[in-house]
Amino acid sequence: MLAAVGSAVGLGNVWRFPYFAATYGGGTFLVTYLVVIAVFGLMMMIAEITIGRATGLGPLGAFRTLHRRFAFLGVIAALTPMVIFPFYSVIGGWVTRYAWTFLTGGAADAAQAGHFGAFTSQTWQPILWLGVFVAVNAALLLVGVRKGIERVNVIAMPAFIVMVLALVVYGLTLDGALAGLDYFLRPDFSQLSLNTVVAATRQTFFSLSLSAGVMLTYGSYLRKDASIERSAMQAAALDTTVSLLAGLLVIPAVVAFMGYEGLGQGAGLLFITLPQVFASMPGGAFVGAVFFALMFVAAVTSGISLMEVPVATVMEKTRLKRRGAVLVVAAGTVLLALPTTLGFGVWSEFTIGGMNVLGQMSFLTDVIMMPLVGLGTAILVGWVLGPKVIAAVVRQNGHRFRTERLFSVTMRWIAPVVLVLVLTTSLLMALGVIPPL
Repeated sequence: MLAAVGSAVGLGNVWRFPYFAATYGGGTFLVTYLVVIAVFGLMMMIAEITIGRATGLGPLGAFRTLHRRFAFLGVIAALTPMVIFPFYSVIGGWVTRYAWTFLTGGAADAAQAGHFGAFTSQTWQPILWLGVFVAVNAALLLVGVRKGIERVNVIAMPAFIVMVLALVVYGLTLDGALAGLDYFLRPDFSQLSLNTVVAATRQTFFSLSLSAGVMLTYGSYLRKDASIERSAMQAAALDTTVSLLAGLLVIPAVVAFMGYEGLGQGAGLLFITLPQVFASMPGGAFVGAVFFALMFVAAVTSGISLMEVPVATVMEKTRLKRRGAVLVVAAGTVLLALPTTLGFGVWSEFTIGGMNVLGQMSFLTDVIMMPLVGLGTAILVGWVLGPKVIAAVVRQNGHRFRTERLFSVTMRWIAPVVLVLVLTTSLLMALGVIPPL
């Protein structure tokens, strides 16, 4: 359970959620996201955890065991973390570097205008830090999922949430912050669009680690006497809470320091704004050091989950033991991450559809690969196996399945419609019929 929570809470919440909310309408995006999480994301998480526990296998074996014609879903699900983890490691490297900068007394430098861009546009420094991030993930995976992740999460997650909550309170005292708070919390449904719904669905997949083999793999580790529904609800609730806190922290601070135009900074929102927040507060250098250190831990616990799936796949498909598989995946990750990190520097001119390499990798995974696996899973559960088969596993050992009726409706009707919408939109974007999100 703690491993699943560690997977759910990470850079998807603190780095990506605020800039998605800033880009897609603030309060309008927030309300849409909450609806998508409750109706769609939670039900998909229950389905994946249940499949993992019922089969006791990773994505390759699980889908093949349930139905041979759906074995291809396991292949895509296993490949997805292999695409995500390299670009995730680039962002993780940024976090690692900022944690080191603050811990070694460089808070003032980090708060300077242009600092983030100067760092990411270099060649070797970002590569060094992404290598460090991957190495830490690999070392913890060698310890094992239970020892490596649970021991870290039991201390780090509560500390991280308390730290973010304290920063939210401080940030809201800044001049101009309340205007940012209003933008984040007040929906304007006249601005609701297809882009908002698709973006909220993308963020749900990424943040909850859905359709990437992660929840399925952790489901295979879940104790037989544990409640699947309660475990999924706890993970989703904590994930959503941290996302909300991150939005309350970052968006008002951006508006306070840079006005509404500052919301267009995209992926650099967190790394540009928060150092300025720390520079403005008493003891900010110390607070910033603690924050980025805890954020590093949150990034690692999510990174471990992304790395675990390809490691399990390599072990399943080769004769390598865990140590060898971890080393192979770590080396491959660094190599595959090079185009993304260089896309902010010497390869910055290389774009497709206006997207740099990071944008392209994000588009491939959470607009195409993950919705495709999600659609296949919904069809398998909703129409081939039947929701009652999954419900029977959830109810094992006397557990109740309170959301069974919603689960059945979602897997049979809501999930297929939403995911066909996402995939159709992505195809139209790829063909240039509509602009990229």
